[in-house]
Amino acid sequence: MTNLIFIVAAYLLGSVSFAVLMSKAFGLPDPRSYGSGNPGATNVLRSGKKAAAVLTLLGDAAKGWLAVFAAMWFAPRDERGALLIAAVALAVFLGHLFPVFLRFKGGKGVATALGVLLALNVWLGLCVLATWLMVALLFRFSSLAALTAAAGAPVYALVLGLPREWVLATGIMLLLLLWRHKNNIRNLLAGTEPRIGKRGAV
Repeated sequence: MTNLIFIVAAYLLGSVSFAVLMSKAFGLPDPRSYGSGNPGATNVLRSGKKAAAVLTLLGDAAKGWLAVFAAMWFAPRDERGALLIAAVALAVFLGHLFPVFLRFKGGKGVATALGVLLALNVWLGLCVLATWLMVALLFRFSSLAALTAAAGAPVYALVLGLPREWVLATGIMLLLLLWRHKNNIRNLLAGTEPRIGKRGAV
């Protein structure tokens, strides 16, 4: 029962949309009503309020970190604990993608995934963040950077010797990120994906 409570709580925490909350706090339109319609930091940035976008990014990452950190604090130090932590990591991530408070239409999950990875292992999170920065600086595509970093996460987890349950969780997150970015992948292949800093970037 305790494990179920952790998982449900993680999902509900993930369902909290900081894009919507920050937009209301700054008196901005609902982020689902303009741009890509995605309730995430990138779309909030289109409003012109950088502070709102930054706080959205930090909030989305923080909820992923908090859910996993709490599970790691209370979980037993054995395989059952590793499995619970992996389940909580996926639950908070799924909450962001399919939030019950927004009729299951959420963001793409990049910031929340980063928060999850930083909580699982700080080196894992830093490796993924470094990958994102390197690809973003070289190619100027936010989506390509996110997908490349996500693809590296299971590999980094394996190299770091993390529990297999956590490696599997990062692999599932990768597949979900690929699915959520399917339109971006089509645009990248077609050469129509906007670069970072250009109007319309998703």
